Amino acid sequence: MVGARITVNGEDTPISPAAPHTTVLDFLRERGLTGTKEGCAEGECGACSVLVARPGVNKPTDWVAVNACLVPVAALDGQEVVTSEGLAATGAPGTAPELHPVQREMAVRGGSQCGYCTPGFVCSMAAEYYRPDRCAHDASDGDSAAAAGSSTHSTTGTDPEHGPNGFDLHALSGNLCRCTGYRPIRDAAFAVGAPTDEDPLARRREQAPPAPVATRYAGDGGEFVRTDTLAETLRLLRERPDAVVVAGSTDWGVEVNIRSRRTDCVVAVDRLPELRELRTGSDHIEIGAALTLTEIERRLHGAVPLLAELFPQFASRLIRNGATLGGNLGTGSPIGDSPPVLLALEASVVLADADGEREVPLADYFTGYRQSVRRPGELIRSVRVPLPLSPVTAFHKIAKRRFDDISSVAVAFALDVEDGIVRKARIGLGGVAATPIRALAAETALEGWAWTAETVEAAAEVLRAQGTPMNDHRASAEYRSAMLGQSLLKLYARTTEAVSS
Repeated sequence: MVGARITVNGEDTPISPAAPHTTVLDFLRERGLTGTKEGCAEGECGACSVLVARPGVNKPTDWVAVNACLVPVAALDGQEVVTSEGLAATGAPGTAPELHPVQREMAVRGGSQCGYCTPGFVCSMAAEYYRPDRCAHDASDGDSAAAAGSSTHSTTGTDPEHGPNGFDLHALSGNLCRCTGYRPIRDAAFAVGAPTDEDPLARRREQAPPAPVATRYAGDGGEFVRTDTLAETLRLLRERPDAVVVAGSTDWGVEVNIRSRRTDCVVAVDRLPELRELRTGSDHIEIGAALTLTEIERRLHGAVPLLAELFPQFASRLIRNGATLGGNLGTGSPIGDSPPVLLALEASVVLADADGEREVPLADYFTGYRQSVRRPGELIRSVRVPLPLSPVTAFHKIAKRRFDDISSVAVAFALDVEDGIVRKARIGLGGVAATPIRALAAETALEGWAWTAETVEAAAEVLRAQGTPMNDHRASAEYRSAMLGQSLLKLYARTTEAVSS
């Protein structure tokens, strides 16, 4: 389809002759926009980040930072992209462009260093700069601090990861500085003020984002397809059961880049309205499979505490801006972070194909390593979390890095404790078997018993024996088993501290 087009920095640009598997990163660089860099090609370093106009949570449009190295350019047919070059306003003829406030703060505070990663940092920072509910301080505060060369203001009256201007440093969790120049970058982030009324990108938030465009883009032996409706997509999947289904492409993009995977047909479901609903009923919360983790986090606003604990530990903000629950469950990975949490929540998945829908408890969904009950031509439409929620919950992710890392072990707890007795216990585990699993024996060791140190220690011993952990480069089997028991002891310690305080 030669009519596929993308708006880049305000200019309407044809996608052709790019191949369907061409990433946004390569597409931009081939057109001279070399501020967008390739570092890892896996979505881990953020050197490639760009801004995309997406449906907003608090305003019609949000400027969302994504990894350009993972997203096929065909997936942005009809959409708007802003690169680091596009952030700077064009001045009068013969004059230099005016720096964007984020770029200016990075410059005056020495946040650029070698400069390789700086455009990616700037785009991620700009996305947070334009977040509508960021509690920005007066823009003059940042200018005054910049003039004074101060860095001590950055944590005044707040925690180290949030600035007095409302800037959340987790917005930069997917950006890697190769010069280890994080302090001046943090100072720049905590110094930016609020967008002015004349800021064109701020004004753009008040208008709706581009509507989803039906796409059929073919070339180089492959095809990228996005339909208008779920029914059309399901009919297509019946005809092409071998097609690769993508939403944020955070998993498939790595396969394309690192393993040179190609396929005859990629089917995008990220903009299907039927997969982007979030509803709270009397007995369950239904979460559309194509909602990004960032959208779920901001729409739920802490209504499901266990999910709220998961989100900051799931990869990085750049990944969460594209990744979906449907994608995380669809890959069937035994070390995905969402399955243990959803198992503890007793969630189910709604599977749809051209013949109809069926609901499957997540505990029955996984059948083997990266295998599930999902049939050819079937996709995940939504995830259902039953209500009411258990009041005692926790998610423990054991990894070598605090953030943006793959789990060695992941443990999720959801307990009902009434009058000192454990009435119900649900424990989800990841990284200790070929599939995510429920710790059924440990649940039994808790249910009906007093929530005491003796009960917990006995159940922790049972929990250590759950699963079939293996030795690999992330952790030994013995370490994984030890961490299972330790996680339950940690949960008990925290609950008793909360009661005593």
